[in-house]
Amino acid sequence: MKFNTKLIHGGVSIDEATGAVSIPIHMASTFKQKHIGSSKYEYSRSGNPTREAVEKLIADLEDGDAGFAFASGSAAISTIFSLFSNGDHIIVGNDVYGGTFRLIDNVLKRMGMTFTTVDTRDLEAVSAAIQANTTAIYLETPTNPLLRITDIAAIAKIAQQHNLLSIVDNTFATPYIQKPIALGIDIVVHSASKYLGGHSDLIAGLAVTKNAELSEKLGYLQNAIGAILAPQESWLLQRGIKTLSLRMQRHQQNAQTIFEYLNQQPLVANIYFPGNPDNSDFSLAKQQMAGFGAMISFELQPGIDPEKFVENLKLITLAESLGALESLIEIPAKMTHGAIPRDIRLANGIQDELIRLSVGVEDIDDLITDLDQSFKQLKS
Repeated sequence: MKFNTKLIHGGVSIDEATGAVSIPIHMASTFKQKHIGSSKYEYSRSGNPTREAVEKLIADLEDGDAGFAFASGSAAISTIFSLFSNGDHIIVGNDVYGGTFRLIDNVLKRMGMTFTTVDTRDLEAVSAAIQANTTAIYLETPTNPLLRITDIAAIAKIAQQHNLLSIVDNTFATPYIQKPIALGIDIVVHSASKYLGGHSDLIAGLAVTKNAELSEKLGYLQNAIGAILAPQESWLLQRGIKTLSLRMQRHQQNAQTIFEYLNQQPLVANIYFPGNPDNSDFSLAKQQMAGFGAMISFELQPGIDPEKFVENLKLITLAESLGALESLIEIPAKMTHGAIPRDIRLANGIQDELIRLSVGVEDIDDLITDLDQSFKQLKS
């Protein structure tokens, strides 16, 4: 079954009891048992038919062994990190979502885990960071917000050579563009609130495991910790995923046009976009990804106020999050990555002038017009 067909017919796509082509929302907290221990579902924290449908769907799409749905992307990441113990050392990409940094810096370190942040594009630096107690490598690619691209297969090989778990946040690319498990990664994680849901109407996280052993471990933690996705959101997420291919095609078309527009804009100093031929990661992005995605970050020329630019926009929405039908724009230094101390942000390349744009599916002429009128106001 090809990917676009899997989106519609993957996982559990038809209710066997009724033949309904839309999986019912099972709001039950508990289920009748004919005999003790013989029922498929017992309690909705441990398993729910609606949640199971979206979990099986994401496993099919990521070519993994099993999928797990959580109450948020942060809940998924927290549960994955619960695989590790006091004294474990983990290598983390230096350009990760601010919430992931906050979790590591303020919670996991306090629990006795240690971390080394590296630019995971530098394979020698990754290998050099491995210690006797290293247990995993965690990274995003493309990264948030600088859209850096890491060689997934190479990281997977390093992890395998040293018996480490490899974990990739695939939120920006989605399985429509990139398949980390097929490249050797052990666990894939998503903030499903973004492109997978696609409609700014739910908060959700997903994880997919490579093999049965990992599936058993993560499934145990999902049940023990209990940060599961509710039935209503599970249904919304499955519905959103079904149109992923259609949406991503338009997202990417619009993003390419906006990149070309920004590339000619004199008030823009730098553009971060996997499809930028001047980007050092461009060749790897072409090789590893089936498209360049629809996230673009750009820096204004020094001295130009990014707040004025984003607040002058009429159509593009100033808001956190990404991957929605509507275009969303934000300033990482003051919004999504505000939890990262400024010295660390600057060292990682996240300048105060950086703007992150999630390109939506609106008419491209309207988006360009909106950007253009805001740039003109900066010049006046």
